[in-house]
Amino acid sequence: MTQKLKIAFIKARWHADIVDQALIGFRQDMQQSGRETEIVTYDVPGAFEMPLLAKKLGQSGDFDAIVAAALVVDGGIYRHDFVAQAVVSGLMQAQMETGIPTFSVSLTPHNFQPSAEHHGFFHAHFVKKGAEAAQAVRQIADLKI
Repeated sequence: MTQKLKIAFIKARWHADIVDQALIGFRQDMQQSGRETEIVTYDVPGAFEMPLLAKKLGQSGDFDAIVAAALVVDGGIYRHDFVAQAVVSGLMQAQMETGIPTFSVSLTPHNFQPSAEHHGFFHAHFVKKGAEAAQAVRQIADLKI
């Protein structure tokens, strides 16, 4: 019998209607897998705030894994690249410092526009990415390291 997993799921609120789809995909995949899971959600203003919260949650010892989801879009200024790099590096650092597996569903498209076509694509894509994160969480948990 596999252990019940307790997962912290951090969601950035920029483009919340899209980002929230990652949690939906994550939950659906976990449920379909039959793996008993408790998911505790945390909302943060934006992607930049995720690494610190991931570190604090990892240090708590309360979670088997942490998942962080965000959509960082290119608004035509350099901030996009800096934010994306800082988030990914910060999540990796949190994982390495706490020993708690930390997964990123943080996407940084270069061509996102607030159009119906792009919204629909990323809405569906985040469901898929959430499911992929659930699969990765189970794979790492099953390694029992």
